[in-house]
Amino acid sequence: MLDRDLPAMHGDEVCGKLVAAGGRSRVLMLTGAAQDEDLIAGLGLGADDYLTKPFAFAVRVARIGALTRRAQPSIPPLLEHGDVVVDTAKRCAKRAGRPLALRPKEFAVLELLLAAQGRVVSAEELLARVWDENRDPFTATVKITISRLRAKLGDPPLIQTVAKAGYRM
Repeated sequence: MLDRDLPAMHGDEVCGKLVAAGGRSRVLMLTGAAQDEDLIAGLGLGADDYLTKPFAFAVRVARIGALTRRAQPSIPPLLEHGDVVVDTAKRCAKRAGRPLALRPKEFAVLELLLAAQGRVVSAEELLARVWDENRDPFTATVKITISRLRAKLGDPPLIQTVAKAGYRM
């Protein structure tokens, strides 16, 4: 969140610098200026959303949630880890040169784990990004898909379970 009316530097200037620096942060501009021209100017500077004061707390939370969902970094066209190669454009995966026959959800889980570059990915994140955010968090879907993916990837095992945290490559 970025208030346009900052004391030391105007929020528009901060927003412009964030965008020029190529940061991946999403900017929710907060302001008391409610004119269409102000909204257009803020969005033109690179803000991702614009919220005029006063606003309901629930509206701010909903807008932040929407920005967070859109804030996923783009996935490179080719992902590699050891002898596993995933071509995201062609939607194919290979291990040690042999093609892997993956179901769409298995492919999406593998793609997400590789894109995380060693970061632990929680089951909740997998549910939200591979299935949908309304999926029952107590479902065994993630465990089953991980198990099938591990079997298809073969040995040596590549997917590590991090107790009470999630999975990583």
